[in-house]
Amino acid sequence: MITVIGTGTGAPLTPDAKEALAGAAVVVGARRHLEATGLPRAVERIVLGPLAPALDAIQEHLEKDAKDEERRIVVLASGDPGFFGIVRVLAQRFGARLLDVRPGVSSVATAFARAGLSWDDAVVVSAHGRDLRTALNVCRAHPKVAVLTGPGAGPAELGAGLRSSRRVLVVASALGDPRRERVERVTPSEAAGREWDAAGREGGGAVSVVLCLDERRPVAPVRTVAGPAPRPAGWALDEDAFAHRDSMITKFEVRALALARLGPRLGDLVWDVGAGSGSVAVECARLGAAVTAVEKTPDGVERIRANAAAHGVDVQVVHGAAPTVLSDLDDPDAVFIGGGGRELPAIVTACARRARRTVVVAMAALDRVPGVRDALVGAGFDCDGVLLQSSRLAPLPGDVTRLAATNPVFLLWGVRPPARTEGVAP
Repeated sequence: MITVIGTGTGAPLTPDAKEALAGAAVVVGARRHLEATGLPRAVERIVLGPLAPALDAIQEHLEKDAKDEERRIVVLASGDPGFFGIVRVLAQRFGARLLDVRPGVSSVATAFARAGLSWDDAVVVSAHGRDLRTALNVCRAHPKVAVLTGPGAGPAELGAGLRSSRRVLVVASALGDPRRERVERVTPSEAAGREWDAAGREGGGAVSVVLCLDERRPVAPVRTVAGPAPRPAGWALDEDAFAHRDSMITKFEVRALALARLGPRLGDLVWDVGAGSGSVAVECARLGAAVTAVEKTPDGVERIRANAAAHGVDVQVVHGAAPTVLSDLDDPDAVFIGGGGRELPAIVTACARRARRTVVVAMAALDRVPGVRDALVGAGFDCDGVLLQSSRLAPLPGDVTRLAATNPVFLLWGVRPPARTEGVAP
C-alpha cells in the first residue's frame, strides 16, 4: 500500500497518521514536511519536487518490495491530498486500490472558516500552474469563489483583472501557522497595488488561497447539492422576460440557436456587442459564463443592468461604440454581435481577431450578409449560417388559431479551426 497523509493546514497529525509514519520504510514529501515530522534516520526519504522522478522512485520501491507486505511507503502532502492534490496522479499511475488516503483539512475549507462563511455554494478554481484567465472569468461570473494561487497568479494578478468588478478579496496567507497566519480583506485595486509573493510573502507567509466575494448578492438558501447554483432548467426565454424598447430584442428562436453556437460555460468570457436589451448577455451569464455587454446608448446601458439584476446575474456593461471600445476589454472565448449597421464588417473583423472560439452574428438585412461572411472567413474562421423564419401560434376570435410570422433573421457564425500541426507523420 501507499499511505497518503494530508498534513492539513498546520494541525498536529492524527494518531493513525503518526502510526503510519512510524511503520514507514520510505517517506515521500516536500522538504519542509520531511523535516517537521522528525523521522528516524533509518527511514529512506524522497524529496518531492518535480513529480516524475518521485513517481518513478515510488514505482521502483513497489517492485522491489512486492513480496514484503510489511514495508510501507508514505507520501506526505499539504492540506487535503484528494482536493487538487497528489491523490489524482498517484491513482492514475498506481491505481486507487493501492492507496490508503488519510485526508487533512484543505486550505479552502480553512480560509472560509477564517472568514466565517459556509462554502457549500462556492466555486473552487486552481490557478496554480494554469491559465489565470479561467480563474478570472469564474470570479467575474460567480458571487463566491476560492482561487488556489500560484506564481504569476496571486492576489495582485487577480486584483488587476477584477478592478472593474465590485468584489471583495479575502487573502489568506500561511494558514495554520500560529505565528505567520494572516487573513486580510482588500479591494481588487488594493490587491493589485501591493507586493505579494506566491512562494513566500516578505514579513509573513505564503499566500494559500484567495476568496473572491460579491457581497451584494443574497446568501444562498439551504443547499442539497454543493457547488455553484444549478444551471437554469430552460433558456431562450420569452421576450417578455426582459425589459426592451419597441420590440428591439433578439427573439427567442434566434437566441436559442445563437446560444447553441456560442456555447457559454463556466470559465468562459462572452462579449455581447450591440447588446440592446442584453437578452443574450443575461442568458449567457445564467449558463455560467462571465459576460461583457457593449452598448452605445445610455438608456440601453441602464436597461441591460436592470435585466441582469432582475435575473440575478452579473454582467459587466461597457458604454460605448464598437469597435472603438473593444480594445480595452479582455479577449473573449465567444462573441455575439447583434447590431452594427454599416460598421458591421469592421466590428466583426475586430471581434474575430480577438475571439478564441467563435463569433455569432445576427442581422436582418440581406445586403450585410456577404460582408459579414467575408470578415469571418478573412479572419481565418470556418463560416456557416442560416436564415431563420418562424411563425408563432396566435389566437383568433372563435377559439381558433393562426400562424403569425416573425421577421426573418440571418444568423452567421464563424468557428476558429483547431490548430493544425504541419509535417507530422500520422
